[in-house]
Amino acid sequence: MSKEIPAQYDASKVEDKWYQHWMENNYFHSEPDERESFTVVIPPPNVTGVLHMGHMLNNTIQDVLVRRARMQGYNACWVPGTDHASIATEAKVVRRLREKGIKKSDLGRDEFLEHAWDWTHEHGGIILEQLKKLGASCDWDRTNFTMDPEYSESVIDVFIDLFEKGKIYRGARMINWDPAAKTALSDEEVIHKEVNSKLYHIKYKIVGEDDFVTIATTRPETLLGDTAVCINPGDERFTHLHGKKVIVPLVDREVPIIQDDYVDMEFGTGCLKVTPAHDENDYNLGQKHNLETINMLNEDGTVSEDGELYIGMDRFEVRKQIAKDLEEVGLLLKVEDYKNKVGYSERTDVVIEPRLSLQWWVSMKELAQPALENVMDDTVEFHPAKFKNTYRHWMENVRDWCISRQLWWGHRIPAYYYGEGDDEFVVAKTEEEALTKAQEKSGNKDLTVSDLRQDEDVLDTWFSSWLWPISVFDPKYIGEYGERKPNKELDYYYPTKDLVTAPEIMFFWVARMIIAGYEYMDDKPFDNVYYTGIVRDKKGRKMSKSLGNSPDPIELISKYGADGIRMGMLFATPAGNDLPFDEKLCEQGRNFSNKIWNAFRFLTMNMEEGADYEPTSEINEEDISDRWMAARIQETISGVNEDFDNYKLNDAIKKIYSLIWDDFCDWYIELAKPEEYGQNIPKEKLNTALGFFEQLMKLLHPFMPFISEEIWQHIQERSTEEALLVTEWPKVDESLMSKDDIQTFAVLQEMVSSLRNIRSEVNVSPKEDLRVFINTKDESTAQSILANRIVLEKLESISSLEVGTRVEKPKVYSSSMVDGNEIYVPLEGLVDFEKERERIQKEIDRLEGFLKGINGKLNNAGFVNNAPEAVVDKEKKKKADTEESLLKLKDQLKDFES
Repeated sequence: MSKEIPAQYDASKVEDKWYQHWMENNYFHSEPDERESFTVVIPPPNVTGVLHMGHMLNNTIQDVLVRRARMQGYNACWVPGTDHASIATEAKVVRRLREKGIKKSDLGRDEFLEHAWDWTHEHGGIILEQLKKLGASCDWDRTNFTMDPEYSESVIDVFIDLFEKGKIYRGARMINWDPAAKTALSDEEVIHKEVNSKLYHIKYKIVGEDDFVTIATTRPETLLGDTAVCINPGDERFTHLHGKKVIVPLVDREVPIIQDDYVDMEFGTGCLKVTPAHDENDYNLGQKHNLETINMLNEDGTVSEDGELYIGMDRFEVRKQIAKDLEEVGLLLKVEDYKNKVGYSERTDVVIEPRLSLQWWVSMKELAQPALENVMDDTVEFHPAKFKNTYRHWMENVRDWCISRQLWWGHRIPAYYYGEGDDEFVVAKTEEEALTKAQEKSGNKDLTVSDLRQDEDVLDTWFSSWLWPISVFDPKYIGEYGERKPNKELDYYYPTKDLVTAPEIMFFWVARMIIAGYEYMDDKPFDNVYYTGIVRDKKGRKMSKSLGNSPDPIELISKYGADGIRMGMLFATPAGNDLPFDEKLCEQGRNFSNKIWNAFRFLTMNMEEGADYEPTSEINEEDISDRWMAARIQETISGVNEDFDNYKLNDAIKKIYSLIWDDFCDWYIELAKPEEYGQNIPKEKLNTALGFFEQLMKLLHPFMPFISEEIWQHIQERSTEEALLVTEWPKVDESLMSKDDIQTFAVLQEMVSSLRNIRSEVNVSPKEDLRVFINTKDESTAQSILANRIVLEKLESISSLEVGTRVEKPKVYSSSMVDGNEIYVPLEGLVDFEKERERIQKEIDRLEGFLKGINGKLNNAGFVNNAPEAVVDKEKKKKADTEESLLKLKDQLKDFES
């Protein structure tokens, strides 16, 4: 034993100590060598973010996988880093500037970026430091940031490469517009929420007639941009309208009535207002029918001059005012309450606007094909596999990716304009290169750098992070452009092993990393994707700072210890399923730490002063508890390995929990205790127990690294360089895997439990000796029980034990059946027969009343004929069980009365 251990486990003292030890000895760092690599790249959190419960779950899972791989002998490399998060970070910087009385519009781009970098340097390392508190064994020397110079260069190289291949283009298309951030969003950055809206029924007068058509809309303000009304050509209600025009209310614009099969005759009024600049389907109709496009909204969601009315007013204020104005002129037929789904920006939580805009796009159909095929054939495996269907649906219907964002913080698009025409631009890495290309393209050799203006937009954040598994190892993997350069690190660590992420970013990130992997490495970026669930509160809501329903992870660690948090969260969340978080989970984890600590401390308290103790893997073959414990450890190692193979970490920790708490602490240690109070556990037995404890700590380490390291270091003297996290993961020893010993001990355990239940039923003190008779199902069972009778006699106060195949039943007894063997405990001299008769009769009366109720149901034809079959079967089962219990109780009562 290395030294005396404290009476109480104090996580706050243990966790910082061992994390510092691991860091000082550089255990987390990886360099390419002869071993097989096990690489994990962290899903980079926002650079200015802080740790939340989703991060806690995700990074705990990653750490468990990495720690076990390290112990298995892999060259484990877990790469940390952060994402520059264009929209989120810029919004925070703008907010801080506003608090200082500074508007972004008052600053130039360079000055604003100085503020953004100041913010990043001030807040950028917080979340990574918090991950260290959790125990994350990342290779911190490899920390990456998506705005690092070399990483940024790789992003620009890929843009240029894809543009040169014709995969990136610039075009005016309908996009999702965030009026708060004033930027385009991808479809995946829009969250659709069901809201209580209003449905406005508006009259559009027919030109030259005293009649009108009715249009129903939830967005009456967009009528300012209407350029047509559409009907279905097969709708006989509106045949008389063919070729006519209507007048757009308030703006008095005459627009045509067009015909298209797109209109659903059964939906709404059958007439559709067409606003090509502010609805994607309307835009498609506009293109098909050559309609005018009127952009009636500014970038900030106010009405533009093209809207003609309400200029400068906010869209939602206009909605209220336009309803009043329509009513005043008699064009508002009615307003109804209406529930519909509305798109919100994921980042700013404002209602998005569909908007026609000139943006940069990636053509996805061809790029996505290898990424689809290699997931469907399990080259990249999803865990759980159910997510393949969602992935396939998205990839088969993939749309072109809008990659430009109207922001300043991020990777600026390397396009340079030399004229006013839409095609008067070049794509280049530097101004000098751009100038050469512009002179060649325009034929104007007099162009100078001052004639060029770089595109103001930056790239979508996901356009940088889709390169993450590649660029963290070699940010210069693209040459001039697309020429692959050999790189020792990239060739060694790529493809990575496991990606752990939430399914909500399957399309944002996972799919796009797979696309980039096949486009640039001709290989998958990772072997496996483990999808975690979402951490939710007791009401089922996703935990978030905005709702105020998420605890502070650092406070939880301070209260329960990192091990407690890790264990509690993993214990309650199977892969892909949401975690209904309750602080009691953390308390359970902390209690487990205390249970382990107290068990180990008990063993150390049994050591004789001056004696030399050394953990051993040797067991006493004559001792059933040694053989059983050794077999249970081997069984658990095998089961845990299988769980890791299937990414069922929830099942793995449950197996380890049961092995330590139930088997080792509650059974093995109890059997190891000396028979006489005040004596110590024999040295040989204690050495075996310590050997078992070493095995248990190895199994536990990936899940609860701190307490396992602390105990492992205490078990015996270690050198200062030694650490549990780099010891060998336990291997299955088939010679110790005795199913017979496990089965034999399980029967003995159940017999002990049965004897304890009998004591409880007849109110006999645990200190009162019992006479026990066991009538076994066969002779071999009898011999096995007798050979291992010490288990029964040590865990129960037994004055005599008779075992055999023809044991005679006592006259008055309590009994129990265990695995086909009947146990009898004579009650004479133990209980007050009169009270026992009263107890049995009371139980008989209760059960007969219960049975009467069941029979009432089963004799009711209405219940039997109308209730679900499973419900009826359940009642029949209750009846059979109750009748059997009554027969036994009545037999017992007869014995007491005879």
